[in-house]
Amino acid sequence: MKTRLLIAAWVGVLTVTVSHGRELLDFDWRFALNDQAGAEQPGFDDTKWRAVDLPHDFSIEGKTDAKAPMGGGGGFFPAGIGWYRRHVNIPAAWVGRRVQVEFEGVYKNAEIYCNGQKLAFHPYGYTTFFVDLTPTLRYGADNVLAVRVDNSQHKNSRWYSGSGIYRHVWLWVLNPVHVVPWGVFVSVPQADAQSATIEVQTELLNETSMAKSVTVQTELFAPDGRSVGRAETNCELNVTGTNQVVQTITVKSPSLWSPEKPQMSWAVTRVMVDGKALDEVRTPFGVRTLAWSAEKGLTINGTTYKLNGGCIHHDNGVLGACAFDRAEERKIELLKAAGYNAIRTAHNPPSPALLDACDRLGMLVLNEAFDCWAIGKNRFDYSVFFKEWWERDIDSMVCRDRNHPSVVMWSIGNEIPKIFTDMGGEYGPKLAGRIHALDKTRPVTNGILGWPVSKKEPKPDDAQAMKNAEANWNSLDIVGANYSQFGWHIEEHADHPKRVLVSTENWPPLGKWKEVRDNTFCVGDFVWTAQDYLGESGIGRWFYEDDPTELVKVETNNIVAKNKDKKNTRPQPLYGAGDDRVFPWHGACCGTLDLIGTEKAVNGLRRIAWGDGAEVAMAVRQPEESGRRVVVSSWGWYPTWLSWTWPGWESKSIQVEVYSRHSKTRLYQDGKLVGEEKAGETKGFQSSYTVTYRPGTLRAVAVENGREIGEAILSTVGEPVAIRLKPDRQTIHADGQDLSFVMVEVVDREGRLQPNADQQINFELSGPGSIAGLGNADMRCQDPYQGNRCRVYRGRGLLVIRSKRQPGEITVKATADRLEPHTVTIQTRK
Repeated sequence: MKTRLLIAAWVGVLTVTVSHGRELLDFDWRFALNDQAGAEQPGFDDTKWRAVDLPHDFSIEGKTDAKAPMGGGGGFFPAGIGWYRRHVNIPAAWVGRRVQVEFEGVYKNAEIYCNGQKLAFHPYGYTTFFVDLTPTLRYGADNVLAVRVDNSQHKNSRWYSGSGIYRHVWLWVLNPVHVVPWGVFVSVPQADAQSATIEVQTELLNETSMAKSVTVQTELFAPDGRSVGRAETNCELNVTGTNQVVQTITVKSPSLWSPEKPQMSWAVTRVMVDGKALDEVRTPFGVRTLAWSAEKGLTINGTTYKLNGGCIHHDNGVLGACAFDRAEERKIELLKAAGYNAIRTAHNPPSPALLDACDRLGMLVLNEAFDCWAIGKNRFDYSVFFKEWWERDIDSMVCRDRNHPSVVMWSIGNEIPKIFTDMGGEYGPKLAGRIHALDKTRPVTNGILGWPVSKKEPKPDDAQAMKNAEANWNSLDIVGANYSQFGWHIEEHADHPKRVLVSTENWPPLGKWKEVRDNTFCVGDFVWTAQDYLGESGIGRWFYEDDPTELVKVETNNIVAKNKDKKNTRPQPLYGAGDDRVFPWHGACCGTLDLIGTEKAVNGLRRIAWGDGAEVAMAVRQPEESGRRVVVSSWGWYPTWLSWTWPGWESKSIQVEVYSRHSKTRLYQDGKLVGEEKAGETKGFQSSYTVTYRPGTLRAVAVENGREIGEAILSTVGEPVAIRLKPDRQTIHADGQDLSFVMVEVVDREGRLQPNADQQINFELSGPGSIAGLGNADMRCQDPYQGNRCRVYRGRGLLVIRSKRQPGEITVKATADRLEPHTVTIQTRK
């Protein structure tokens, strides 16, 4: 990330009075759904259009529908064409300067107009792009920026994409001599506790009519604001093309960046002529080294890290695709708290805000570019544009993100179709080579799936296929493998002892943690997924086999299970991943966190396996009885809950799971020992107990050498009597962008969460705020994510409050039939 220093006032029509810089352009847009003839023209009447502020996702504003063109892959949400318009007053003082707009992300097929003239087309919905407005501007007058978004051709995505300008928009004003946007690249060839060598590459552009003599000053600052080093270089800037300056600075006793201590430093670059600064750029970075080898794995500052990773999609649950800074930050906070130390941005570049949060919080990132190359997975996906656009989109991802210390790996693709054909043999090395040309400090990988899956299988007869396979693997610094192919590379390691491997995607909840732990050449594992997301509807769902809305097949799932005993075979869903027939399911249900950010019970098992500090955890399996077996789809697991409240199951048997790394566990019911069972790694860290249900308390402990260690407790909860609102922050910024995530809970008389509550909650809001989104974690619920009411699911819901640009007090009141209401206040401050 790179920012220029700028101060401006924004009221209604944008007016800026400074000479150069970057400022947010998110407010005071007009929006209309569906195509609008002539909407690009300055004189078009948009007064009846809806006023919106960005980020904005017009798909999440609609209701799910079984006939929606996005289908099950897109979560059955609406899409289509949308228009945005924004008036901008350009001062006469800007004559001679470059004025451009930066779009962090528009989904998709964005057409950009200024004063009626089409200036740009950008098809990919996930990469940042710039549009130069300068040739079309009217100085000292009103100008109209118009954006047409076309997400009408389907299918174009395998997951929920959202629609619209769903990330930030920025206005840039640049002097004729300036640092190119993203033109500062800070790398760290060497660093330890005593000293660090910092290399700063600066790309400059001279848009005057003659060569310019300039001085490039670079000053480095420690996290506490101290100046810790500087360099000054005199150079002659040519008129044609860009000019690059490389400076090396030594820093004594540097503040190193690491996942445990994510200290951010920054560089300030000034372009000086005759003592006057023509441009000034602030570039955050982290002082850290990165290395990888089969002998040591992935190292940061010389310390080996195993990536306990999770794949994530880009949506923010009830907010849809909207990439609010706080929403991205909260996502990383929750994942870090859940035990993850790495994420994979499946399957596209993320928002800058998400990477900023990873930098601050110490979350490592595998930054991924594409889900397909020249051969697609859907008719209208990125393959339509790949050959023409891949290099520009790779450049956008790498140049924008290469100063983020959290980014430790690039990925050029995910499960690329026909990767072992000549197409794959051509483009794999091309993409990897392009990234290496832009950034030699990070490894490149690719999440490959397909032949081969086992060393026992013969290699292909086609020598060209083997040649293409080797071309792909050899172009990668770290070979990425999804699912079964990971095991093949483990088996093949003796033939390729220098090859480094990463499990780019694997089954939840545990993935390939053991293989990663036991092999130095395996740097990490990313489960599918860390958190539930919209789209790929129902791939991890569960239901009872007598559910009239579902069909089952009583046969072994040959991907997940290998049990050939038909008598013990659990039925499988007839409809698979993202199928168009699974409505009303509209989300994936395969995360260890749910859609609203709550840890699922199964994450206790994951914590135990990865040695996250917990001694013991407990969960209760969804009860079954004759004729009502639980059916689980491929990316799911048997449903478990942190609940001992099961009305209607009195005197019936319920299974209880206890997780521990210790050799044994014990389970007590109302103080009486139920039993003692083996646990630990050889038992998959799990013990299982059959308990006759009655209201009361379960207590689980770990046992080592006869000594009880730790405990986990579940107690029966009373009837629902009240609503409880729990804002994650009760003071937020009055900037029109900040959010407060309010957990909505239904509780009993003692204030305990009621896990069976499903009431509809109504919300009243007053003060300088608005409801940005609301909902629950039930992927079958058809309530819209916009509005002022939602149901709770298993006692919980989520309400997201967005600030306005005026300070004050927001009051939120929640009411429901037969429940005590609750009111909270949230302060907004400048």
